[in-house]
Amino acid sequence: MHSPQVPAEPSSNDPVERDFTGGDVPEPRSPASGADRAPLGFDVVIAGCGPTGATLAAELRLHDVRVLVLEKETEPASFVRIVGLHIRSLELMAMRGLLERVLPHGRRRPAAGFFAAIAKPVPEGLDSAHAYLLGIPQPAIVRLLEEHAIELGARVRRGRAVAGFEQDDEGVTVELSDGERLRSRYLVGCDGARSTVRKLLGVGFPGEPSRTDTLMGEMKADAPQEQIAAKVAEVGDTHRPFWLRPFGEGVYSVVVPAAGVGDRAEPPTLEDFRRQLRTIAGTDFGVHSPRWLSRFGDATRLADRYRVGRVLLAGDAAHIHPPIGGQGLNLGVQDAFNLGWKLAAQVRGWAPETLLDTYHAERHPVAEDVLDNTRAQMELTSAGPGPRAVRRLLTELMDFNEVNRHLIEKITAIGVRYDLGDGPDLLGRRLRDIDVRRGRLYDLLHRGRGLLLDRTGRLTAGGWSDRVDHLADPTAALDVPCVLLRPDGHVAWIGDDQHDLNDHLVRWFGKPAT
Repeated sequence: MHSPQVPAEPSSNDPVERDFTGGDVPEPRSPASGADRAPLGFDVVIAGCGPTGATLAAELRLHDVRVLVLEKETEPASFVRIVGLHIRSLELMAMRGLLERVLPHGRRRPAAGFFAAIAKPVPEGLDSAHAYLLGIPQPAIVRLLEEHAIELGARVRRGRAVAGFEQDDEGVTVELSDGERLRSRYLVGCDGARSTVRKLLGVGFPGEPSRTDTLMGEMKADAPQEQIAAKVAEVGDTHRPFWLRPFGEGVYSVVVPAAGVGDRAEPPTLEDFRRQLRTIAGTDFGVHSPRWLSRFGDATRLADRYRVGRVLLAGDAAHIHPPIGGQGLNLGVQDAFNLGWKLAAQVRGWAPETLLDTYHAERHPVAEDVLDNTRAQMELTSAGPGPRAVRRLLTELMDFNEVNRHLIEKITAIGVRYDLGDGPDLLGRRLRDIDVRRGRLYDLLHRGRGLLLDRTGRLTAGGWSDRVDHLADPTAALDVPCVLLRPDGHVAWIGDDQHDLNDHLVRWFGKPAT
Protein backbone atom coordinates (compact mmCIF):
# COMPACT_ATOMS: atom_id res chain seq x y z
CA MET A 1 0.00 0.00 0.00
CA HIS A 2 1.13 3.52 -0.72
CA SER A 3 1.63 5.89 2.18
CA PRO A 4 -0.71 8.90 2.02
CA GLN A 5 0.94 12.11 0.81
CA VAL A 6 -0.39 15.49 1.88
CA PRO A 7 -1.68 17.42 -1.14
CA ALA A 8 -1.01 21.12 -1.56
CA GLU A 9 -3.59 23.34 0.08
CA PRO A 10 -6.14 24.31 -2.60
CA SER A 11 -7.94 27.58 -2.96
CA SER A 12 -11.66 27.50 -2.28
CA ASN A 13 -12.46 27.48 -6.02
CA ASP A 14 -9.87 24.99 -7.21
CA PRO A 15 -10.60 21.30 -7.76
CA VAL A 16 -8.81 19.02 -5.33
CA GLU A 17 -7.14 15.87 -6.60
CA ARG A 18 -5.95 13.15 -4.25
CA ASP A 19 -3.62 10.87 -6.18
CA PHE A 20 -1.53 8.40 -4.23
CA THR A 21 -1.06 5.98 -7.10
CA GLY A 22 2.67 6.48 -7.46
CA GLY A 23 2.16 7.23 -11.13
CA ASP A 24 0.67 3.86 -12.18
CA VAL A 25 -2.47 5.53 -13.63
CA PRO A 26 -1.83 7.63 -16.75
CA GLU A 27 -3.03 11.21 -16.81
CA PRO A 28 -6.35 11.31 -18.70
CA ARG A 29 -6.40 13.28 -21.91
CA SER A 30 -9.32 15.35 -23.16
CA PRO A 31 -10.70 13.68 -26.29
CA ALA A 32 -11.69 15.40 -29.46
CA SER A 33 -15.12 14.73 -30.89
CA GLY A 34 -16.11 12.15 -33.48
CA ALA A 35 -13.56 9.78 -34.95
CA ASP A 36 -10.64 11.63 -33.30
CA ARG A 37 -11.50 10.51 -29.77
CA ALA A 38 -8.54 10.40 -27.44
CA PRO A 39 -7.34 7.11 -25.95
CA LEU A 40 -9.14 5.87 -22.88
CA GLY A 41 -7.57 7.56 -19.87
CA PHE A 42 -9.37 5.40 -17.31
CA ASP A 43 -11.19 2.11 -17.22
CA VAL A 44 -13.95 3.37 -14.90
CA VAL A 45 -15.06 6.85 -13.87
CA ILE A 46 -17.20 6.97 -10.74
CA ALA A 47 -19.40 9.98 -10.03
CA GLY A 48 -19.58 10.51 -6.27
CA CYS A 49 -17.17 9.69 -3.46
CA GLY A 50 -19.62 8.78 -0.73
CA PRO A 51 -19.57 5.32 0.88
CA THR A 52 -20.87 3.61 -2.29
CA GLY A 53 -18.45 5.31 -4.69
CA ALA A 54 -15.42 4.85 -2.44
CA THR A 55 -16.23 1.18 -1.83
CA LEU A 56 -16.69 0.54 -5.53
CA ALA A 57 -13.38 2.24 -6.33
CA ALA A 58 -11.55 0.01 -3.85
CA GLU A 59 -13.20 -3.15 -5.20
CA LEU A 60 -12.14 -2.25 -8.73
CA ARG A 61 -8.57 -1.46 -7.67
CA LEU A 62 -8.23 -4.95 -6.18
CA HIS A 63 -8.28 -6.09 -9.80
CA ASP A 64 -5.94 -3.37 -11.15
CA VAL A 65 -8.74 -1.44 -12.83
CA ARG A 66 -7.77 2.20 -13.52
CA VAL A 67 -10.30 4.25 -11.53
CA LEU A 68 -11.10 7.95 -11.27
CA VAL A 69 -13.62 9.13 -8.67
CA LEU A 70 -15.20 12.55 -9.19
CA GLU A 71 -16.68 14.32 -6.16
CA LYS A 72 -18.47 17.64 -6.59
CA GLU A 73 -17.77 18.77 -3.02
CA THR A 74 -14.32 20.24 -2.43
CA GLU A 75 -14.23 19.06 1.19
CA PRO A 76 -15.86 16.15 3.04
CA ALA A 77 -18.99 16.93 5.02
CA SER A 78 -18.10 18.48 8.35
CA PHE A 79 -21.25 17.62 10.32
CA VAL A 80 -21.05 14.63 12.63
CA ARG A 81 -23.95 12.30 11.94
CA ILE A 82 -24.00 8.82 13.42
CA VAL A 83 -24.86 6.05 10.98
CA GLY A 84 -25.18 2.33 11.63
CA LEU A 85 -23.26 -0.43 9.90
CA HIS A 86 -25.46 -3.50 9.93
CA ILE A 87 -24.30 -7.11 10.14
CA ARG A 88 -23.85 -7.75 6.42
CA SER A 89 -21.83 -4.58 5.92
CA LEU A 90 -19.61 -5.51 8.85
CA GLU A 91 -19.07 -8.93 7.28
CA LEU A 92 -18.06 -7.33 4.00
CA MET A 93 -15.62 -5.07 5.82
CA ALA A 94 -14.12 -8.17 7.43
CA MET A 95 -13.82 -9.83 4.01
CA ARG A 96 -11.55 -7.02 2.86
CA GLY A 97 -9.52 -6.66 6.04
CA LEU A 98 -11.16 -3.34 6.90
CA LEU A 99 -13.12 -4.23 10.01
CA GLU A 100 -10.23 -3.75 12.44
CA ARG A 101 -9.68 -0.26 10.98
CA VAL A 102 -13.36 0.63 11.30
CA LEU A 103 -14.18 -0.73 14.77
CA PRO A 104 -12.16 1.79 16.82
CA HIS A 105 -14.18 4.64 15.32
CA GLY A 106 -17.59 3.28 16.31
CA ARG A 107 -19.59 1.90 19.16
CA ARG A 108 -21.14 -1.57 19.17
CA ARG A 109 -24.83 -1.86 19.92
CA PRO A 110 -27.15 -4.86 20.12
CA ALA A 111 -28.65 -6.09 16.84
CA ALA A 112 -32.19 -5.43 17.98
CA GLY A 113 -35.02 -2.92 17.81
CA PHE A 114 -34.43 -1.99 14.17
CA PHE A 115 -37.82 -2.84 12.69
CA ALA A 116 -40.16 0.15 13.10
CA ALA A 117 -38.30 0.95 16.35
CA ILE A 118 -40.19 -1.86 18.10
CA ALA A 119 -38.15 -2.64 21.21
CA LYS A 120 -37.33 -6.36 21.30
CA PRO A 121 -34.23 -8.24 22.48
CA VAL A 122 -31.59 -9.62 20.14
CA PRO A 123 -33.10 -12.73 18.53
CA GLU A 124 -31.48 -16.09 19.13
CA GLY A 125 -29.72 -17.80 16.25
CA LEU A 126 -28.36 -14.86 14.24
CA ASP A 127 -25.95 -16.68 11.93
CA SER A 128 -22.99 -14.32 12.00
CA ALA A 129 -19.73 -13.76 13.82
CA HIS A 130 -20.52 -10.02 13.67
CA ALA A 131 -24.05 -9.95 15.07
CA TYR A 132 -24.15 -6.35 16.27
CA LEU A 133 -24.72 -2.82 15.00
CA LEU A 134 -21.76 -0.47 14.76
CA GLY A 135 -22.74 3.16 15.29
CA ILE A 136 -20.08 5.29 13.60
CA PRO A 137 -19.82 8.97 12.63
CA GLN A 138 -20.59 9.29 8.93
CA PRO A 139 -17.50 11.44 8.21
CA ALA A 140 -15.35 8.71 9.76
CA ILE A 141 -16.67 5.84 7.65
CA VAL A 142 -16.55 7.95 4.48
CA ARG A 143 -12.95 8.96 5.22
CA LEU A 144 -11.88 5.40 5.98
CA LEU A 145 -13.43 4.04 2.80
CA GLU A 146 -11.91 6.82 0.68
CA GLU A 147 -8.47 6.31 2.23
CA HIS A 148 -8.73 2.58 1.54
CA ALA A 149 -9.54 3.22 -2.13
CA ILE A 150 -6.67 5.68 -2.48
CA GLU A 151 -4.20 3.34 -0.80
CA LEU A 152 -5.16 0.73 -3.39
CA GLY A 153 -4.45 3.20 -6.19
CA ALA A 154 -7.73 4.95 -6.95
CA ARG A 155 -7.59 8.61 -7.96
CA VAL A 156 -10.07 11.00 -6.32
CA ARG A 157 -10.68 14.48 -7.73
CA ARG A 158 -12.74 16.84 -5.60
CA GLY A 159 -14.53 19.93 -6.86
CA ARG A 160 -15.45 18.11 -10.07
CA ALA A 161 -18.89 16.92 -11.11
CA VAL A 162 -20.29 15.15 -14.17
CA ALA A 163 -22.18 17.61 -16.40
CA GLY A 164 -22.76 15.36 -19.39
CA PHE A 165 -21.63 12.21 -21.15
CA GLU A 166 -21.90 10.27 -24.39
CA GLN A 167 -21.32 6.56 -24.74
CA ASP A 168 -20.29 4.55 -27.79
CA ASP A 169 -19.14 1.01 -28.53
CA GLU A 170 -15.70 1.61 -27.04
CA GLY A 171 -16.31 3.78 -24.01
CA VAL A 172 -17.85 6.87 -22.46
CA THR A 173 -16.89 10.49 -23.02
CA VAL A 174 -17.53 12.33 -19.75
CA GLU A 175 -17.86 16.11 -19.65
CA LEU A 176 -17.13 17.78 -16.32
CA SER A 177 -18.72 20.88 -14.88
CA ASP A 178 -15.67 22.97 -15.80
CA GLY A 179 -15.75 21.83 -19.43
CA GLU A 180 -12.99 19.22 -19.19
CA ARG A 181 -13.67 16.02 -21.11
CA LEU A 182 -12.46 12.54 -20.13
CA ARG A 183 -12.65 9.12 -21.72
CA SER A 184 -13.26 5.88 -19.86
CA ARG A 185 -14.58 2.45 -20.64
CA TYR A 186 -17.43 2.69 -18.09
CA LEU A 187 -19.18 5.33 -15.98
CA VAL A 188 -20.91 4.56 -12.69
CA GLY A 189 -23.29 7.03 -11.07
CA CYS A 190 -22.90 6.93 -7.28
CA ASP A 191 -23.97 10.56 -7.07
CA GLY A 192 -26.92 10.37 -4.71
CA ALA A 193 -30.67 10.72 -4.76
CA ARG A 194 -30.61 13.64 -7.20
CA SER A 195 -28.18 11.79 -9.44
CA THR A 196 -27.09 13.76 -12.49
CA VAL A 197 -25.92 10.54 -14.13
CA ARG A 198 -29.34 8.91 -13.73
CA LYS A 199 -31.15 11.94 -15.09
CA LEU A 200 -28.85 12.28 -18.10
CA LEU A 201 -29.14 8.57 -18.73
CA GLY A 202 -32.93 8.93 -18.94
CA VAL A 203 -33.63 6.08 -16.52
CA GLY A 204 -37.06 6.23 -14.90
CA PHE A 205 -37.22 6.68 -11.13
CA PRO A 206 -40.79 5.66 -10.28
CA GLY A 207 -42.22 5.51 -6.78
CA GLU A 208 -44.06 7.71 -4.31
CA PRO A 209 -43.29 11.34 -3.52
CA SER A 210 -42.87 12.43 0.08
CA ARG A 211 -46.13 12.69 2.04
CA THR A 212 -44.91 13.17 5.59
CA ASP A 213 -41.92 15.14 6.82
CA THR A 214 -39.91 14.36 9.93
CA LEU A 215 -37.22 16.26 11.83
CA MET A 216 -34.13 14.25 12.67
CA GLY A 217 -30.94 15.29 14.39
CA GLU A 218 -28.38 14.69 17.09
CA MET A 219 -28.01 17.00 20.07
CA LYS A 220 -27.42 17.10 23.80
CA ALA A 221 -30.24 17.09 26.33
CA ASP A 222 -30.07 18.29 29.96
CA ALA A 223 -33.07 16.30 31.24
CA PRO A 224 -32.23 13.09 33.16
CA GLN A 225 -32.17 10.00 30.94
CA GLU A 226 -34.81 8.26 33.07
CA GLN A 227 -37.19 11.19 32.64
CA ILE A 228 -36.60 11.25 28.88
CA ALA A 229 -37.21 7.49 28.58
CA ALA A 230 -40.44 7.69 30.58
CA LYS A 231 -41.81 10.57 28.52
CA VAL A 232 -40.89 8.90 25.21
CA ALA A 233 -42.69 5.72 26.33
CA GLU A 234 -45.74 7.77 27.31
CA VAL A 235 -45.92 9.88 24.17
CA GLY A 236 -44.55 7.43 21.61
CA ASP A 237 -47.72 5.34 21.48
CA THR A 238 -49.77 8.19 20.04
CA HIS A 239 -47.20 10.28 18.15
CA ARG A 240 -44.91 8.67 15.61
CA PRO A 241 -42.25 8.82 14.55
CA PHE A 242 -41.06 10.17 17.89
CA TRP A 243 -38.05 9.21 19.96
CA LEU A 244 -34.96 10.38 21.81
CA ARG A 245 -32.32 7.65 21.85
CA PRO A 246 -29.16 8.08 23.91
CA PHE A 247 -25.75 7.83 22.25
CA GLY A 248 -23.86 8.45 25.48
CA GLU A 249 -22.24 11.54 26.98
CA GLY A 250 -25.60 13.31 27.00
CA VAL A 251 -26.07 13.11 23.22
CA TYR A 252 -29.39 11.91 21.78
CA SER A 253 -30.75 11.02 18.39
CA VAL A 254 -33.96 13.03 18.19
CA VAL A 255 -36.82 12.25 15.79
CA VAL A 256 -40.03 14.25 15.89
CA PRO A 257 -42.85 14.93 13.38
CA ALA A 258 -42.31 18.08 11.31
CA ALA A 259 -45.98 19.00 10.87
CA GLY A 260 -46.33 22.78 11.13
CA VAL A 261 -42.63 23.51 10.62
CA GLY A 262 -42.13 26.10 7.85
CA ASP A 263 -40.75 25.73 4.36
CA ARG A 264 -39.32 22.27 3.67
CA ALA A 265 -36.76 23.91 1.38
CA GLU A 266 -35.19 25.61 4.42
CA PRO A 267 -32.96 23.64 6.80
CA PRO A 268 -34.51 23.14 10.26
CA THR A 269 -33.23 25.01 13.30
CA LEU A 270 -32.75 23.96 16.90
CA GLU A 271 -35.75 26.13 17.78
CA ASP A 272 -37.87 24.06 15.36
CA PHE A 273 -36.93 20.95 17.33
CA ARG A 274 -37.63 22.62 20.67
CA ARG A 275 -41.03 23.84 19.51
CA GLN A 276 -42.08 20.44 18.15
CA LEU A 277 -40.90 18.66 21.30
CA ARG A 278 -42.88 21.05 23.51
CA THR A 279 -45.98 20.64 21.33
CA ILE A 280 -45.89 16.84 21.43
CA ALA A 281 -44.22 16.01 24.75
CA GLY A 282 -44.88 19.15 26.78
CA THR A 283 -41.13 19.70 27.24
CA ASP A 284 -38.10 20.26 25.06
CA PHE A 285 -35.91 18.18 27.43
CA GLY A 286 -33.38 21.02 27.51
CA VAL A 287 -31.95 20.11 24.10
CA HIS A 288 -28.94 22.13 22.94
CA SER A 289 -25.59 21.89 21.11
CA PRO A 290 -26.80 20.13 17.94
CA ARG A 291 -24.31 18.07 15.94
CA TRP A 292 -26.51 18.15 12.86
CA LEU A 293 -30.15 18.83 12.02
CA SER A 294 -32.11 17.60 9.04
CA ARG A 295 -35.58 17.16 7.66
CA PHE A 296 -36.53 14.10 5.66
CA GLY A 297 -39.61 12.87 3.88
CA ASP A 298 -40.86 9.41 3.10
CA ALA A 299 -40.25 9.52 -0.66
CA THR A 300 -39.64 6.02 -1.99
CA ARG A 301 -38.26 5.48 -5.50
CA LEU A 302 -36.39 2.79 -7.43
CA ALA A 303 -34.59 3.13 -10.77
CA ASP A 304 -36.08 1.12 -13.62
CA ARG A 305 -32.66 -0.12 -14.67
CA TYR A 306 -29.25 -0.23 -13.03
CA ARG A 307 -27.40 -0.45 -16.35
CA VAL A 308 -27.71 1.14 -19.77
CA GLY A 309 -24.80 0.07 -21.96
CA ARG A 310 -21.58 1.30 -20.39
CA VAL A 311 -23.25 3.42 -17.70
CA LEU A 312 -24.41 1.97 -14.38
CA LEU A 313 -26.09 3.22 -11.19
CA ALA A 314 -25.45 2.30 -7.55
CA GLY A 315 -26.42 3.50 -4.08
CA ASP A 316 -28.90 6.36 -3.66
CA ALA A 317 -28.64 7.10 -7.38
CA ALA A 318 -30.55 3.84 -7.88
CA HIS A 319 -32.91 3.84 -4.88
CA ILE A 320 -34.20 6.14 -2.15
CA HIS A 321 -36.38 5.42 0.87
CA PRO A 322 -36.99 6.78 4.38
CA PRO A 323 -34.06 6.24 6.77
CA ILE A 324 -36.11 4.10 9.16
CA GLY A 325 -34.21 0.91 9.94
CA GLY A 326 -30.92 2.53 8.94
CA GLN A 327 -30.58 0.59 5.67
CA GLY A 328 -29.61 3.28 3.14
CA LEU A 329 -25.83 3.46 3.51
CA ASN A 330 -25.65 -0.31 3.93
CA LEU A 331 -27.68 -0.98 0.78
CA GLY A 332 -25.35 1.22 -1.28
CA VAL A 333 -22.15 -0.33 0.08
CA GLN A 334 -23.57 -3.79 -0.64
CA ASP A 335 -24.40 -2.67 -4.21
CA ALA A 336 -20.73 -1.77 -4.62
CA PHE A 337 -19.49 -5.16 -3.41
CA ASN A 338 -21.84 -6.90 -5.84
CA LEU A 339 -20.88 -4.70 -8.79
CA GLY A 340 -17.15 -4.26 -8.22
CA TRP A 341 -15.81 -7.70 -9.15
CA LYS A 342 -18.26 -8.06 -12.04
CA LEU A 343 -17.30 -4.75 -13.61
CA ALA A 344 -13.63 -5.54 -13.02
CA ALA A 345 -14.09 -8.87 -14.81
CA GLN A 346 -15.61 -7.01 -17.75
CA VAL A 347 -12.70 -4.59 -17.87
CA ARG A 348 -10.08 -7.32 -17.49
CA GLY A 349 -11.64 -9.34 -20.30
CA TRP A 350 -12.59 -12.58 -18.54
CA ALA A 351 -16.23 -11.89 -17.69
CA PRO A 352 -18.82 -14.34 -19.00
CA GLU A 353 -21.20 -12.70 -21.45
CA THR A 354 -24.06 -12.13 -19.01
CA LEU A 355 -22.08 -11.52 -15.81
CA LEU A 356 -22.47 -7.73 -15.70
CA ASP A 357 -26.22 -8.03 -16.24
CA THR A 358 -26.50 -10.08 -13.03
CA TYR A 359 -25.78 -6.86 -11.12
CA HIS A 360 -29.26 -5.52 -11.93
CA ALA A 361 -30.83 -8.98 -11.75
CA GLU A 362 -29.56 -9.50 -8.19
CA ARG A 363 -29.56 -6.05 -6.63
CA HIS A 364 -32.80 -4.61 -8.03
CA PRO A 365 -34.97 -7.20 -6.17
CA VAL A 366 -32.98 -6.58 -2.98
CA ALA A 367 -33.75 -2.85 -3.23
CA GLU A 368 -37.42 -3.63 -3.93
CA ASP A 369 -37.54 -5.58 -0.68
CA VAL A 370 -35.86 -2.76 1.25
CA LEU A 371 -38.33 -0.23 -0.15
CA ASP A 372 -41.23 -2.48 0.83
CA ASN A 373 -40.00 -2.98 4.38
CA THR A 374 -39.45 0.77 4.84
CA ARG A 375 -42.98 1.41 3.53
CA ALA A 376 -44.28 -1.06 6.10
CA GLN A 377 -42.23 0.49 8.88
CA MET A 378 -43.44 3.99 8.07
CA GLU A 379 -47.05 2.78 8.21
CA LEU A 380 -46.34 1.22 11.60
CA THR A 381 -45.10 4.57 12.91
CA SER A 382 -48.32 6.35 11.92
CA ALA A 383 -50.54 7.58 14.72
CA GLY A 384 -53.87 6.44 13.24
CA PRO A 385 -55.90 3.76 15.05
CA GLY A 386 -55.42 1.21 12.26
CA PRO A 387 -51.60 1.40 12.13
CA ARG A 388 -51.50 1.47 15.94
CA ALA A 389 -53.54 -1.74 16.07
CA VAL A 390 -51.27 -3.44 13.53
CA ARG A 391 -48.23 -2.28 15.47
CA ARG A 392 -49.59 -3.81 18.69
CA LEU A 393 -50.25 -7.07 16.89
CA LEU A 394 -46.79 -7.17 15.32
CA THR A 395 -45.25 -6.35 18.69
CA GLU A 396 -46.91 -9.49 20.05
CA LEU A 397 -45.81 -11.60 17.09
CA MET A 398 -42.21 -10.47 17.54
CA ASP A 399 -42.20 -12.24 20.89
CA PHE A 400 -41.79 -15.37 18.75
CA ASN A 401 -38.04 -15.65 18.15
CA GLU A 402 -38.51 -16.79 14.54
CA VAL A 403 -40.49 -13.65 13.67
CA ASN A 404 -38.05 -11.35 15.45
CA ARG A 405 -35.07 -13.04 13.77
CA HIS A 406 -36.68 -12.92 10.30
CA LEU A 407 -37.20 -9.16 10.56
CA ILE A 408 -33.70 -8.51 11.90
CA GLU A 409 -32.18 -10.65 9.12
CA LYS A 410 -34.19 -8.62 6.61
CA ILE A 411 -33.02 -5.26 7.96
CA THR A 412 -29.38 -6.35 8.32
CA ALA A 413 -29.32 -8.07 4.87
CA ILE A 414 -28.02 -11.42 6.11
CA GLY A 415 -31.26 -12.95 4.86
CA VAL A 416 -30.53 -12.00 1.22
CA ARG A 417 -30.55 -14.94 -1.18
CA TYR A 418 -29.81 -14.37 -4.85
CA ASP A 419 -31.73 -16.53 -7.31
CA LEU A 420 -28.98 -18.76 -8.71
CA GLY A 421 -31.29 -21.61 -9.68
CA ASP A 422 -32.42 -24.76 -7.92
CA GLY A 423 -30.28 -26.13 -5.14
CA PRO A 424 -29.81 -26.25 -1.36
CA ASP A 425 -30.98 -23.28 0.66
CA LEU A 426 -27.37 -22.14 1.09
CA LEU A 427 -27.01 -21.59 -2.68
CA GLY A 428 -27.13 -17.86 -3.41
CA ARG A 429 -26.72 -16.89 0.25
CA ARG A 430 -23.67 -15.41 1.87
CA LEU A 431 -21.51 -17.78 3.90
CA ARG A 432 -20.80 -16.75 7.46
CA ASP A 433 -17.24 -16.31 8.71
CA ILE A 434 -16.43 -19.91 9.65
CA ASP A 435 -13.32 -21.50 11.13
CA VAL A 436 -10.89 -22.96 8.59
CA ARG A 437 -7.47 -24.51 8.97
CA ARG A 438 -5.76 -21.22 8.12
CA GLY A 439 -7.77 -19.16 10.60
CA ARG A 440 -11.03 -17.53 9.56
CA LEU A 441 -12.76 -17.79 6.20
CA TYR A 442 -13.07 -14.05 5.62
CA ASP A 443 -9.32 -13.62 6.00
CA LEU A 444 -8.98 -15.57 2.74
CA LEU A 445 -11.12 -13.09 0.81
CA HIS A 446 -9.07 -9.93 1.27
CA ARG A 447 -7.92 -9.88 -2.36
CA GLY A 448 -11.43 -9.88 -3.79
CA ARG A 449 -11.04 -13.20 -5.61
CA GLY A 450 -13.29 -16.24 -5.75
CA LEU A 451 -12.61 -19.11 -3.35
CA LEU A 452 -13.08 -22.86 -3.70
CA LEU A 453 -13.45 -24.27 -0.20
CA ASP A 454 -12.92 -27.99 -0.62
CA ARG A 455 -13.50 -30.45 2.23
CA THR A 456 -12.87 -33.48 -0.02
CA GLY A 457 -9.35 -32.55 -1.16
CA ARG A 458 -10.19 -33.95 -4.63
CA LEU A 459 -11.14 -30.77 -6.51
CA THR A 460 -9.11 -28.07 -8.22
CA ALA A 461 -9.58 -24.54 -9.52
CA GLY A 462 -7.43 -25.51 -12.52
CA GLY A 463 -7.39 -22.93 -15.29
CA TRP A 464 -9.23 -20.44 -13.12
CA SER A 465 -6.48 -20.21 -10.48
CA ASP A 466 -5.69 -16.66 -11.62
CA ARG A 467 -9.17 -15.65 -10.45
CA VAL A 468 -10.13 -18.27 -7.86
CA ASP A 469 -8.18 -19.38 -4.79
CA HIS A 470 -8.40 -22.97 -3.56
CA LEU A 471 -8.35 -24.19 0.03
CA ALA A 472 -8.47 -27.95 0.62
CA ASP A 473 -9.51 -28.27 4.25
CA PRO A 474 -11.40 -31.29 5.60
CA THR A 475 -11.68 -29.55 8.99
CA ALA A 476 -13.65 -26.52 7.69
CA ALA A 477 -16.77 -25.88 9.77
CA LEU A 478 -19.09 -26.59 6.86
CA ASP A 479 -21.87 -29.17 6.54
CA VAL A 480 -21.58 -29.61 2.75
CA PRO A 481 -18.65 -31.17 0.82
CA CYS A 482 -17.45 -28.09 -1.08
CA VAL A 483 -18.55 -24.57 -1.92
CA LEU A 484 -17.52 -22.07 -4.57
CA LEU A 485 -17.63 -18.53 -3.20
CA ARG A 486 -17.87 -15.45 -5.36
CA PRO A 487 -15.71 -12.44 -4.41
CA ASP A 488 -18.72 -10.94 -2.60
CA GLY A 489 -18.93 -13.99 -0.33
CA HIS A 490 -22.10 -15.49 -1.84
CA VAL A 491 -22.25 -19.22 -2.53
CA ALA A 492 -22.22 -19.88 -6.29
CA TRP A 493 -22.00 -23.69 -6.18
CA ILE A 494 -22.30 -26.61 -3.74
CA GLY A 495 -21.19 -30.15 -4.49
CA ASP A 496 -18.26 -32.52 -4.95
CA ASP A 497 -18.10 -33.21 -8.70
CA GLN A 498 -15.27 -31.62 -10.71
CA HIS A 499 -17.21 -31.49 -14.00
CA ASP A 500 -20.15 -29.76 -12.34
CA LEU A 501 -17.73 -27.39 -10.63
CA ASN A 502 -16.08 -26.55 -13.96
CA ASP A 503 -19.47 -25.62 -15.43
CA HIS A 504 -20.05 -23.18 -12.59
CA LEU A 505 -16.54 -21.78 -12.80
CA VAL A 506 -17.25 -20.95 -16.43
CA ARG A 507 -20.59 -19.41 -15.47
CA TRP A 508 -19.11 -17.04 -12.90
CA PHE A 509 -15.43 -16.69 -13.83
CA GLY A 510 -15.37 -17.13 -17.60
CA LYS A 511 -13.22 -19.38 -19.72
CA PRO A 512 -10.16 -20.98 -18.12
CA ALA A 513 -6.77 -19.43 -18.81
CA THR A 514 -4.75 -21.07 -21.55
